[in-house]
Amino acid sequence: MITEPADKRTVFGWVLFDFANSAYTTLVVTFIYGTYFVSVIAPDKVAGTALWSRGITMTALCVAFLSPILGALADQGGLRKRYLLISTVVTVAATTALFWVAPGQVFWALFFFVISNIAFEFSNVFYNAYLPDISTRNNIGRISGVGWGVGYIGGLAAMVLALVGFVSPETPWFGLSTTDGVNIRATCLLVAVWFALFSIPLFLWVPETVQLVRADKKRIAKTGLADLVNTFKEIKKYRQIVRLLVARLVYNDGLVTIFSFGGIYAAGTFGFSFQEIMIFGIVLNVSAGTGALIMGIFDDRLGGKLTIQISNCILALAVLMAVLAPEKNLFWVAGVLVGFFAGPNQSASRSLLGRFVPPEKENQFYGFFAFSGKLTAFMGPLLLGFLTQVFDSQRAGVSVVILFFVIGGLLLTRVDTKAGIAAAGHHD
Repeated sequence: MITEPADKRTVFGWVLFDFANSAYTTLVVTFIYGTYFVSVIAPDKVAGTALWSRGITMTALCVAFLSPILGALADQGGLRKRYLLISTVVTVAATTALFWVAPGQVFWALFFFVISNIAFEFSNVFYNAYLPDISTRNNIGRISGVGWGVGYIGGLAAMVLALVGFVSPETPWFGLSTTDGVNIRATCLLVAVWFALFSIPLFLWVPETVQLVRADKKRIAKTGLADLVNTFKEIKKYRQIVRLLVARLVYNDGLVTIFSFGGIYAAGTFGFSFQEIMIFGIVLNVSAGTGALIMGIFDDRLGGKLTIQISNCILALAVLMAVLAPEKNLFWVAGVLVGFFAGPNQSASRSLLGRFVPPEKENQFYGFFAFSGKLTAFMGPLLLGFLTQVFDSQRAGVSVVILFFVIGGLLLTRVDTKAGIAAAGHHD
């Protein structure tokens, strides 16, 4: 971690990548394409919910097991920016391909979604690993919070464009047809262009702190994997990181499930139309961006652990409210609460790890960060899909999310922030 603040252009370039990639999670994963898949591409909503949950499961398993390996390789070869570029390009290409998938083509829809989602998650491994390199001990929470906040603003802006240009008008932009959901699928093209365009500043302005090693690829791979094995052997030195990642392994499951099924639940249980889901998404992004920006300041003052715990408690209550809500109005309130505290939960987790990470293992530990976010991330969607099928009720499925926030919060109580900072060689 640096001792002097990074220049504003470097921080701005890094933050803009959050602005770029949030369009993907907002439009493809949460509000538009996921809902379109369940409502139109799949045979029916119950089957569609189960199939979508399996797509999320496949993504989670791939990311969980490959992220630490890729992180270790990036640490050894100075390949972080190259890997980030490759994963970004694959995400953009696979998202573009979703536009061409017609109703009934379930396999291709899931295939391109899983490919794009895996690449998207890999890009976050390398992107997050830059955080300790552009921040100091005093502003890491604020910078992480600004990143999440600006990311939600990006998701909001993309959502508004999608609503105004493709979903709402009788004649969508560029003369696109509304037959077979062509206008809805066109939002994937918007995401692809958005992601590609706004990711450029990071590649131009954010320097690679580890020099590219012009060495034999086999040697880099061998050394990287050996370093990964060595980290596992020395894991006792980083006990607080392990405790944080184990807790996050659980409470992040709740967030993954909410993001994957929020729009689907709104449409299936409360009868939201595509336009209502878009407006719902816009409101959630406004509240989420506001929450991330405000709580980022509290992160630096109160500490990441307390910030996460506050968000876990309120997220659990908000999900309970959504499950019991008899009509749309109470569901709206629950959704706004989820939005406001989801951003701080993610941002504070990222910054707290940054405080614990030794400088020479940043990519590797952010690979473990992705690992902790995905190793059991299939459990939430899988249990939600299973309970939805068993009880023929989305409410029953969504109720499982509450447990993840409660159990994750209890596990987080074991994390000692001061000990974690000391083990990394930093000063509190």
